Amino acid sequence: MNFGSVLTAMVTPFDEKGHIDLERTEKLVEYLIENGTDGLVVAGTTGESPTLTHEEKLTLFKHVVKIVNKRIPVIAGTGSNDTAASTELTQEADNLGVDAVMLVTPYYNKPDQRGLFAHFSKIAQATSLPVMLYNIPGRSVVKMNADTIVELSKIPNIVSVKEASGDLDQASEIIERTDDGFSVYSGDDGLTLPLLAIGADGIISVASHVIGNEMQSMVEAFHGGQVKEAASIHRQLLPVMNILFSAPSPVPVKAALKMKGIETGGVRLPLVSLEKTLHQELEKELRSHSVIK
Repeated sequence: MNFGSVLTAMVTPFDEKGHIDLERTEKLVEYLIENGTDGLVVAGTTGESPTLTHEEKLTLFKHVVKIVNKRIPVIAGTGSNDTAASTELTQEADNLGVDAVMLVTPYYNKPDQRGLFAHFSKIAQATSLPVMLYNIPGRSVVKMNADTIVELSKIPNIVSVKEASGDLDQASEIIERTDDGFSVYSGDDGLTLPLLAIGADGIISVASHVIGNEMQSMVEAFHGGQVKEAASIHRQLLPVMNILFSAPSPVPVKAALKMKGIETGGVRLPLVSLEKTLHQELEKELRSHSVIK
């Protein structure tokens, strides 16, 4: 299933007390829709899902669904390392009107491939919603291999994968061995163009918070056959993409949004605000690429 070319893994706006700020959330959603975002992933890694409570996630899903009002897809991050809890949250998100769910590979428990298959198939069978798998070994410690993803793609409502393993050979194998209706999204901003080149559908992005229109231009150039132009845009954007990961995400991107006049508050512990030196480097890089004035 194609959810669009540039999806934003949305940060969760907080107020000065660290509570979810629904007014700031509305402003952020409208800004993203106006600046290159084809779809939203809510309460994913970038949304600080580990520190959001079950009820906070539901509040966020409900509010974003209302704001978006069917203009773009809303994908709810309902995965965790607890299959039963993930199933429950997925079913509750379904009742709130989200368009799909994203399920991360279970972290810390370190299941094997059989365990991964059982986990994802169990949740998928408990909902009618489209399911996007999220393969991110850098954060979960477990890597879902191509065979497992291909087998899971045969379950009717498992329709997509966010591939953040950084393994282009694996991504290529998944694209080759799954049906045309199964979509593959890059989970790494810097690999957007290389993955498009081997047949991926797009990117679930952090950088699109601040360079969404530019990323759309790159994707459109590539699909329009202007490969050299797309490559040029990629090279220009890469330093911005990289500096947004100079500290644990979403710390830099929240700082970058503030520099652009979009207030999303701070981050929750155990994350901490950007160091002064890194803040200065981020600001310098954004200015040099005309992301901020």
